[in-house]
Amino acid sequence: MPVFDKAQATELIRKRRSIYPTQFAEQPVDQSIIEEMLENANWAPTHRITEPWRFVVFSGEGLKKLAAFQSELYKEKSTAAGNFDESKFEKLATKPLKASHIIAIGMARDPKESVPEVEELSSVAMAVQNMYLTATAHNIGCYWGSGGVTYMEEAKPFFGLGERDQLLGFLYVGNLKSDKWPEGRRKPITDKVTWVND
Repeated sequence: MPVFDKAQATELIRKRRSIYPTQFAEQPVDQSIIEEMLENANWAPTHRITEPWRFVVFSGEGLKKLAAFQSELYKEKSTAAGNFDESKFEKLATKPLKASHIIAIGMARDPKESVPEVEELSSVAMAVQNMYLTATAHNIGCYWGSGGVTYMEEAKPFFGLGERDQLLGFLYVGNLKSDKWPEGRRKPITDKVTWVND
């Protein structure tokens, strides 16, 4: 039977935060930490062991490729729809460059469809939580963003996803500029739980 430090486990869960790219330092995150995050993601719960999570990791020059791809796809689609916004285009072209690494988050649908899609999505979300917690243990910042090209069908092939798969957003990862860890806020759990004892 494994033995864990329960207080540390609780502390880790409660200290997890979304930390945004504007709070990231220029110094890149060590590759070994990214690899540990991905390995821990691989141990998320998965019904029927479908392991639906798929990740594409961008760093270095790869961040520029991601920025160019998403900004140009946005420009193409929004221009055709008549709602192009120059400031949004610029944000998509520059925001990725503020991160050390960006992990594109995908869900690959089980070909047999033996598991309800919502369960596959939940598995991917739990895999991302494992990455968040691993980053927190290393005092690394993370932010799961789902804007930009996330829900554009045309984006899927760039991330190796098929028609039935889903792109669920991007995990921005970076070292913090400050050594001050953000405070969290939650309403009491008693507001969200009903006990049925009889």
